[in-house]
Amino acid sequence: MVLLDPDARPIIGHRGAAGECPENTILSFQQAVAQDADGLELDVRISADGVPVVIHDATVDRTTDGRGEVRALPVCDLERLDAGNGQHVPRLLEVLETFPDTALIVEVKERAAAAPVADLLRRCSAVGRVLVGSFEMAALGPFPAAEFARAAARTQVAVFWGLSRVGLAARARGYAAFAVPVRHGSLAVVDRRFISAARRRGKPLHVWTVNDSSVAKWLRSLGVSGIITDYPGRIRRALSS
Repeated sequence: MVLLDPDARPIIGHRGAAGECPENTILSFQQAVAQDADGLELDVRISADGVPVVIHDATVDRTTDGRGEVRALPVCDLERLDAGNGQHVPRLLEVLETFPDTALIVEVKERAAAAPVADLLRRCSAVGRVLVGSFEMAALGPFPAAEFARAAARTQVAVFWGLSRVGLAARARGYAAFAVPVRHGSLAVVDRRFISAARRRGKPLHVWTVNDSSVAKWLRSLGVSGIITDYPGRIRRALSS
C-alpha cells in the first residue's frame, strides 16, 4: 500500500478536498480523487445506534445545519442533515464502497467507534488499504498491529520525537507509520532529525495539514513521505513544477 511505502510520495486529501468542498463528504472525496490524490484522510465517530459515520467534530453544529452530539443521533437522522452543497454525513461503509480501490487514513475520534470500525473494515475486505490512527492509544486496541496498519498514537509520537532530539531512536513497535502535524502550537514537530529517525526505522511520515506550496516543497526536500492537504490538486501541481 502506498501509505506504508517509505519511498512513496503520496498526496493525501485531508477530509477529501476540504478546501474546495464540504469536508468529509462524498463530494469532497470525489473531488480529491478527481485531482489524482493518492489517498484520502477521514475522521470517524459512532452514531447513537452504533454505526461508524464520517465526521470530525463531536457535534454536528459546525459542519451541518443540525445541532447536537453525533453519538446522540441515530444514523438516519445524521444522514438527513445538510453538510453543505446538498451533501450528507456519510457512513464509513458508503465511503468504502464508493472508493473501493483508494488508500485511506482513518482517524478514529473516539473509543466507542473503534471496535465497530475494525469489524466493518474486516467485513469489507478493506484492512489492506487502510492506515488506522487515533490520538488515544486505547482507541487502537481493537486494531491488532499484526492485522491492521496503525499510525503512531500521540504518546508514541512524543516518545519517538523526544528520542530523536538526542540522536536515539525508539524501537517503534506497534505502529507502521506516522501521521503528524507540521507544528503543535509553537513546537516544530517535523524537522530533519525526526524525519531521519523515521526513515531509519522504515516508518513513512505523513504530515498535515499542508496547504502552502512552499511548505510542501520544503517538506519533500527533507524526505517527508505523504503530504496531507485540503487542496490536493494545487499541491500536486506545485510539487510537479
